Amino acid sequence: MAIVKITIPPIGESITEVALGEWLVADGDFVNEGDELVEVESDKATLPLPAEESGVIKIIAEEGAELEIGAVVAELDTSASAPEQGSSDDAPTSTEAPTTPAASAPEGGDKNYPSPAASKILAEKGIDASSVNGTGKDGRITKNDAVNAKASKPASAPAAKAAPAPEIETQTPMGGASRGKEEVKMKRIRKTIAKRLVEAKNTTAMLTTFNEVDMYNVMELRKKYKDAFKDKHDIGLGFMSFFTKACTKALMEIKGVNAQIDGENIIYHDYADVGIAVSTPKGLVVPVIRNAESLSLAQIEKEVRRLALKGRDGKLTVDEMTGGTFTITNGGVFGSMLSTPIINVPQSAILGMHNIVERPVAVNGQVVIHPVMYLALSYDHRIIDGKESVTFLKMVKEMLEDPARMLLDI
Repeated sequence: MAIVKITIPPIGESITEVALGEWLVADGDFVNEGDELVEVESDKATLPLPAEESGVIKIIAEEGAELEIGAVVAELDTSASAPEQGSSDDAPTSTEAPTTPAASAPEGGDKNYPSPAASKILAEKGIDASSVNGTGKDGRITKNDAVNAKASKPASAPAAKAAPAPEIETQTPMGGASRGKEEVKMKRIRKTIAKRLVEAKNTTAMLTTFNEVDMYNVMELRKKYKDAFKDKHDIGLGFMSFFTKACTKALMEIKGVNAQIDGENIIYHDYADVGIAVSTPKGLVVPVIRNAESLSLAQIEKEVRRLALKGRDGKLTVDEMTGGTFTITNGGVFGSMLSTPIINVPQSAILGMHNIVERPVAVNGQVVIHPVMYLALSYDHRIIDGKESVTFLKMVKEMLEDPARMLLDI
């Protein structure tokens, strides 16, 4: 028997501990080299841990365990041979086999069945896994799929479990209003977000300055050229590229907004690595567009799409989320009218975009209705003076209101 230990690999210089996420295979499964085994949640990203060789897996570490780099999470028996083609994919390698309908999946192969956690949840709910559509890799049924799954018919067993409910309801007012609650362990990414937000509030002298931008000219330019832009570059023309381009030009002029404090020193950058805040099912992540100041609108849009898709799928690497010099966040996509974004330390400033609302504005002495967006720049007053912050935001406003001047670099 040849045993290979599967360990937590080094992920990044500053990362010494991770949390084990969801196992994507069951104990006793035969896995092929390169198959994703388990999700590893670090402070910055959730990454899959692949099998380095083929063999039968023995799971050692449980989901949710806090582990140091190098810790053993499983073992592979590489002397075991792969199951023959045509044999049952869900052979009884564990007690959960009867609830894993891999053989009935149309094209999912041996991945199209519940993860161990999902299998347990479905069994408790009395739900047949074959009735659940998996959203994981190759159609795998994830824990979230199982949690959100609903039985097609009320089962008798759950009805028996519901017997204590009247006792609770007799203590609640207003005709049986629910007072249930659920306690779940905070995910590592949520812990990190909480820690960094508190750190930013406690370690920076944060202030926010506001302005408004008339989006009429940008929207007219986009309306006029969006079809031709997409035909040539195979990417839609959104607002994020305009804002990123305007910010990078302002960052090159107002150096302090693109700087950061390092002990008793200030580090100034002659490049703009712009972080774009992206909301994902697992929390907020901020992938970075490198050297955004040198990119065209099309290149920026492609990078935004690439990073957003990787963020949604949990595929962002640590390198893709570190080293930014400035951040842009768009609360407007959720309907936010105005907010004070929190600095993404160790950066010194962050721009908050908001929703676009038609408002009366004065143009050449006449009141007209134009699309207007409020902008917010939160900044660290230790390194950025009020004059610099206001000037920076005013420059961004002016470039967006006259995009031709921005694009012509005049």
